[in-house]
Amino acid sequence: MTDEATRRFGFIAVIGAPNAGKSTLINRFVGAKVTIVSPKVQTTRNLVRGIAIHAGAQLVFVDTPGIFTPKRRLERAMVAAAWSGVHDADAVLFIVDAVQGRTPETEQILEGLRKGRRKAVLVLNKIDRIQPEKLLQLSAELNARSVFTETFMISALQGDGVNDLLDHLAQSMPAGPWMYPEDQISDFPTRLLAAEITREKLFLLLRQELPYSLAVTTEGFVEREKEGDIRIEQTIFVQRPSQKAIVLGEGGSCIKEVGTSARQELESILGKRVHLFLHVKVRKDWIDNPEHYREFGLDYRA
Repeated sequence: MTDEATRRFGFIAVIGAPNAGKSTLINRFVGAKVTIVSPKVQTTRNLVRGIAIHAGAQLVFVDTPGIFTPKRRLERAMVAAAWSGVHDADAVLFIVDAVQGRTPETEQILEGLRKGRRKAVLVLNKIDRIQPEKLLQLSAELNARSVFTETFMISALQGDGVNDLLDHLAQSMPAGPWMYPEDQISDFPTRLLAAEITREKLFLLLRQELPYSLAVTTEGFVEREKEGDIRIEQTIFVQRPSQKAIVLGEGGSCIKEVGTSARQELESILGKRVHLFLHVKVRKDWIDNPEHYREFGLDYRA
């Protein structure tokens, strides 16, 4: 039990180019899934908070959308949300995929940090997949930009170096009371997490067939105490009938597989039997609906 007088608390923004490993790292910090992980880039839309306790500090990690050059309204809103997370945080982790190295997106983020006069901790991820000499060269090149206070080399997937990073973060947080119960690992609403898990399963199954212009909303979430289970109703929105056909699959094979996979994971997370019902609707203008942006926690006017 930690002495309340010595406790620390802080918000940590986790930024990086799409697919740098931000979500994987936050799930590793927390020890449970609080944000979706997919090989497709730009999958995180909400500012998801994962909460971990380490060395007397309660650390609240904000998983921001990947920062890239936006072309559409949804993308502009995602990038604006990422930068808002940076400005409001006590510390910033800049995650770089060491295998990809310095990309245009990485340079864009470096320039944004420089212009905002915001220091960050450099985290070189996926070190298990790169030669040591190339890793050291990348570290030297990035540190030459005078943006970083510390550098850590980790593998979010394997866990290498993660405890050293947690030690540093815990020591650098300001003194203060914890803002969340000790057993809480996220403030992300369960309804939204359920929708994100279904969206993740769609991305994992369909890969390149599915465009990013897809949304999943949880229309109903009912915990039935008498039956000891949960009934979840979700709608998958696509923009064209051809996309609906892809999501459904031949004879409904795809939607069945997605539903089974999502249900099994939800049961593992929620600790109860789950009845998951999925519906697919075509709504060509959903991506321009301000209500969906509010649900994602995004600014429609960004």
